Amino acid sequence: MSLYDCATLNDALRGTIFHDHLHYFPVIDSTSAAALEAANAGSPAGGVYFADEQTAGRGRGGHAWHSAAGAGMYASMLLRPALDPATALKISLATGLAAQTAILQVCGLHADIRWPNDLMLDGKKCGGILVDTAAAGDAERLRHVVIGVGINVNHDAFPDELRHLATSLRIETGRTQSMQALLTALLRALAEEIAALEAGGEVLERFTAASTWVKGKRVHVEDAGGYTGVTNGLDVHGFLRILTESGAERLVLSGGVREIIEG
Repeated sequence: MSLYDCATLNDALRGTIFHDHLHYFPVIDSTSAAALEAANAGSPAGGVYFADEQTAGRGRGGHAWHSAAGAGMYASMLLRPALDPATALKISLATGLAAQTAILQVCGLHADIRWPNDLMLDGKKCGGILVDTAAAGDAERLRHVVIGVGINVNHDAFPDELRHLATSLRIETGRTQSMQALLTALLRALAEEIAALEAGGEVLERFTAASTWVKGKRVHVEDAGGYTGVTNGLDVHGFLRILTESGAERLVLSGGVREIIEG
C-alpha cells in the first residue's frame, strides 16, 4: 500500500511549480538519480520524484543514505531556476529552511539545521539535503538543479551503528506522522523559497537566525586535514566562516562540520 495519495497531493500543490509534475515509485534506486536523468533528457522544471523505498539512496560526499522501506520521506525535485551558479549553496540553505518549516507545521518540532544541509533534532540527524547543479553552456546561469531531501519520518529504531547519531520524527513526537502531509508542506514551502531567491530575496540572514550552527559553536572541520574553531557567520555566498584557535579565519567550502562536546 502506497504511503501517498498522489491525486490528493497534486491537488494540494495547485498554484505551485510542482503541480501536475509528480512521479511516484514504490521502490527506486535513487530519487535523485531519476531526477538527474530526467533533467539531462530535457524534462521541464517542477518534477517531483518520490518513493516509499530507495535501494541506493545517497548523501553528501557519496555516503549511503539509510532508506528504510516505508519509514522515510525520499524525494527529489527538478528545477530550472533563473539563477546563476554562484547561488548553488543558497539553494541548499533555502531548502533547509523549507524543510524546517514543514517539520514545524506538520509535527510541531523545531528542527535545527547543521550547516549546510543536515536537519537535526535533539542533537541527532533526522534528515539531509543534497543539491546537484549544472550550469548552462554560457556558465552564467543554471541549466538545472536537483534537490534531494531525505527525512526520517516513521522509523522506530535504527541500526546499532546509527542509533546514537540518528533520530526520526516518530521517535521525537511519540506518534506516527503523515508522509503525505510532510511532503505537501515541504513542496509548498520550497516553491516559496525558490521563488523568493529568483526574485532576489535574502536567505543568509534567515538561515543564520534559524540555525544554531552559524555563530558561536565550537566545531571540528574535516576539510584541509582537519582543524577546530568557532563558527563565525556566513560569507556573501553562504559559506561558513570559522575563527580558528590561532585567531585566523577560515572558510568552509563544503560540509564535514561537527560540534565539539565539552566534558
